Amino acid sequence: MLRPSIFGEDLFDEMMNFPFEDEFFGRRNPLYGKNAKNMMKTDVRETENSYEIDIDLPGFKKDEINAELKNGYLTISAAKGLDKDEKDEKTGNYIRRERYAGSMSRSFYVGDNITQNEIRAKFENGILQLTLPKKDPNAAAQSSCISIEG
Repeated sequence: MLRPSIFGEDLFDEMMNFPFEDEFFGRRNPLYGKNAKNMMKTDVRETENSYEIDIDLPGFKKDEINAELKNGYLTISAAKGLDKDEKDEKTGNYIRRERYAGSMSRSFYVGDNITQNEIRAKFENGILQLTLPKKDPNAAAQSSCISIEG
């Protein structure tokens, strides 16, 4: 059965979840709340010589994102911290704050034959773009961090 949707959110989301359930069982992500399911949306494309991965990371800066290749797994993590005591003389005191500190990560198995030097990473306009070469599965691998351009 199709349910009506407005702007990508199900009209029945609020009715299906009891208000206390997410917070009581600890399921709510403090960084983005109920919208956490929309974070780190990923597209993977296969080209003739490579795989291209686009990951949505809106609101993050390049220095808040880490990409690491270890034991054949490419792990992308993003962490954001907010200063709770932050006060700006021009804008005054906060009355309400809905942005929080937190972290998220996602891992992809890419195989043991890819090295960190072969992966290209670029972060621009809230999108992390990774390019991984297609390789022979019999090659050896090392683990290390990947530098992100942008």
